[in-house]
Amino acid sequence: MLQGVDIVIILAYLLATVIIGLVLRKKAQQSKDDYLLGGKSLPWYMLGLSNASGMFDISGTMWLVTLTFVYGLKSIWIPWLWPVFNQVFLMVYLSAWLRRSNVTTGAEWIFFRFGEGKGGKWSHTVVVLFAIVSCLGFLAYGFIGLGKFVEIFIPWEAVSAYIPFDIAPKFVPHFYGTIFTLFAVFYSVLGGMSGIVWTDLLQFTIMTISSIAIAVIAWVAMGEHTLTVPEGWMDPFFGWNLDIDWTGIISEVNEKITSDGFSLFTIFFMLCVFKGILSSVAGPAPNYDMQKILSTKSPKDAAKMSGFVSLALMPTRYLMIGGFGILGILFYDQLDLQRGGVIDFEQILPSAISQFVPVGLMGLLLAGLLAAFMSTFAGTLNAAQAYLVNDIYLRYKKDAKPKQVNRMNYASGIVVVIVSIVLGFYVKDVNSITQWIVSALWGGYIVSNILKWHWWRFNGEGYFWGMLSGLVPAILFPLIFPETLELYLFPLLLVITALGCIIGTYTGAPTEESKLIDFYKKTRPWGFWKPIESKVLAKDPNFKKNTLFKKDMFNVSVGVIAQTLLVIIPLYLILREYYSLLICLGLLAICGILLKKLWWDKLDQQL
Repeated sequence: MLQGVDIVIILAYLLATVIIGLVLRKKAQQSKDDYLLGGKSLPWYMLGLSNASGMFDISGTMWLVTLTFVYGLKSIWIPWLWPVFNQVFLMVYLSAWLRRSNVTTGAEWIFFRFGEGKGGKWSHTVVVLFAIVSCLGFLAYGFIGLGKFVEIFIPWEAVSAYIPFDIAPKFVPHFYGTIFTLFAVFYSVLGGMSGIVWTDLLQFTIMTISSIAIAVIAWVAMGEHTLTVPEGWMDPFFGWNLDIDWTGIISEVNEKITSDGFSLFTIFFMLCVFKGILSSVAGPAPNYDMQKILSTKSPKDAAKMSGFVSLALMPTRYLMIGGFGILGILFYDQLDLQRGGVIDFEQILPSAISQFVPVGLMGLLLAGLLAAFMSTFAGTLNAAQAYLVNDIYLRYKKDAKPKQVNRMNYASGIVVVIVSIVLGFYVKDVNSITQWIVSALWGGYIVSNILKWHWWRFNGEGYFWGMLSGLVPAILFPLIFPETLELYLFPLLLVITALGCIIGTYTGAPTEESKLIDFYKKTRPWGFWKPIESKVLAKDPNFKKNTLFKKDMFNVSVGVIAQTLLVIIPLYLILREYYSLLICLGLLAICGILLKKLWWDKLDQQL
């Protein structure tokens, strides 16, 4: 139960978000770019912190705490499913390639690459659809997730006397979700990208203080109690099988491991790496991450921003994740994980907050977790507005005046929020349908988006049919193979999608040559561009082709190692494993020196 001090801290945070929205309203109204991209004038480090704040979400943190509790140091590999190391690919080269286009959204980029012919229009439609559907799905899911989280700390009995109407118990989470959503809507709709970034800075500061405090509490507890874990829990390395057995310690955890399907860990890890590399090479999805890249001042700043995300996010987040995971094991008997007569290990985070966080810090921590939700929500909302306004409204009303664009920005934001809240009331059904749609679109996303960067002959028809050829099997696979982890079906989906891309490409005409030349000169990608490169050199003998593939891949490898070290160092610190901590710090220093010499110092030459 929250105390008065905690409530005051949360209210102070919410008031600060309102003030930020009001202060930045005028700047956001100056132009479309000012609203959607902050005028492309925000410093790269602010955008990097904002992006990190958007990735510090409640549901993801709850999941990662559970992974740390169950799998120990081996849990550092499981987020490669996303993959987390896509930020390294963005840092080394992809952010710069994307930013050189100077477009406003990922859908607008499609016209930059494929032109506005039939294939370009089809592909543009697919990307807009993907962006809007995924944004709505994430907003609805986050909305109800936040409500359920808040309900644990603010019981309805404590506030119902002050509410002038009755609410059925099953809709209490929706009420809480709606209230906090409205604050996020206020500063994001009024302040645009600038409002989101400045609020994210406040949010990330709160999360950093909270993470350090939780890590200190766990570190002290490690000095006073004995951590009893299975053999292999403290080892990040693994063999063919997972080989973590909780029998006799917390036996019910074994059921969680079985249901996750990670027992054949080497196969799982190899598929994670394979899928993760392909997903990373494909580039960012059309969401808030892409919008932050397009908001930077230059390609050089875009690269710096993406690098700063990992540096800011990983250590800070894992201080909190490691702290709560370790506290959960030390004081497992004190946790309330029962939900409907079944143990729900994802309740470790909220239960641990209730048990171990003192008054005052609890208010700060809850404000931080609310901030994490609102940051993700606001960034996603901004991305949805960008696609609705830039790729639908302004596409058909190119002569719209600034006031009309501003009104459309506000209206689109309000409509998206209303739709997402309505979807939230049916979240069980809608979430399953949305996950199907999003996973289906993602099924076709990888191959099409790798080829768009690296193969000159790939056209809009190939992109469209590549995306579409992933749609049907990705919807049917969960029905045909309900007991199979989706990751294990990825190679089959990859083959089907690749065939769709190739057949679609060769049944359509090549992209207009002038469009390909313009794209190649501005973006300067490496890959299979020889015919276009020859045309460019014929017109401009001084043009320099991109020969940095080997150096880029080396920098990516070093960057992934560095990012992984940033994850495990906070865990070793909390666990008081100082020898392993020093080794990791030494390896991180070596990675830092290599990246300084081969990436940071070469940015001007490369970009």
